[in-house]
Amino acid sequence: MENTSAPNGELLKQLNRFTRREHSAEEVYLFDMILCDNETDRDGDCFSDEALAELQKRFVGVTGIFDHNPKSACQTARIFQTELIRDESRRTQNGNAYCALKAHAYMVRTDSNADLIREIDAGIKKEVSISCAVSEKICSVCGANVIHTPCAHIKGRKYAGKQCYTTLCGVTDVYEWSFVAVPAQPAAGVVKTFGGSGFDAEKEALRSAACHTEELLSQLTEELRREVIRLCYRNGENACADALADTVIHMDASGLMHLKETLSAAESDINAPQLSAAAYHDTEASLTAFRTAERKEA
Repeated sequence: MENTSAPNGELLKQLNRFTRREHSAEEVYLFDMILCDNETDRDGDCFSDEALAELQKRFVGVTGIFDHNPKSACQTARIFQTELIRDESRRTQNGNAYCALKAHAYMVRTDSNADLIREIDAGIKKEVSISCAVSEKICSVCGANVIHTPCAHIKGRKYAGKQCYTTLCGVTDVYEWSFVAVPAQPAAGVVKTFGGSGFDAEKEALRSAACHTEELLSQLTEELRREVIRLCYRNGENACADALADTVIHMDASGLMHLKETLSAAESDINAPQLSAAAYHDTEASLTAFRTAERKEA
């Protein structure tokens, strides 16, 4: 996340609840994260909305580390505020309205974490994972709490057309959150907007898709440009072809397509036989008649 704007007074007030002295906006680095959501994760588990609400309360003040390593030397940041982000227009694969737990975290700017801050800004350190305890893991097929009453249903399989997964309920404790390489929840990670509202991870995905589409269009236009330049030299003398090819470099996709159609038609004319099949037969018939008349005269 790019820390482009200084935190306002209210955010600093929330942050300074966890510091021994008041810190100014220039001393701290702030970033946002999606900690978890109610989508089924890679382990076949999903949080209930009630569990997310409990996690929202419990994760305020919790420290961030690396790879769930509990050593104090791994502490790197702390959450000072949380919120639940709801998107009624989006549905999870289980049919529920989408809900995510968003956290606002801070670090104190120091020489030792300057590289980490740069890696967060560059999107290198992004994915996160949480560590917590729950009292219930409810099977979606039979409703059993598999922590106390394991059932025979296997997560990921379908039973009578119903996908098996477990819903995590009854949060009893939270331990930490970590920067990791591969999180259980694909959407969990640092997001760009600090202090904003809405589901920033989804917005970032849309921005990424737009950039990918723009890059693809650029590649296709360049391929089209090369094809049109080939046609220029195929259909013209070198001097004329050079002049035309120079103008092609500055054309947009629409102009390139129009010129390609014109040159392709010209190329078809060049490659076509000088006499069509019908004209060829007519010519042969005329020659035969001429030769016959010539013989009669002789």
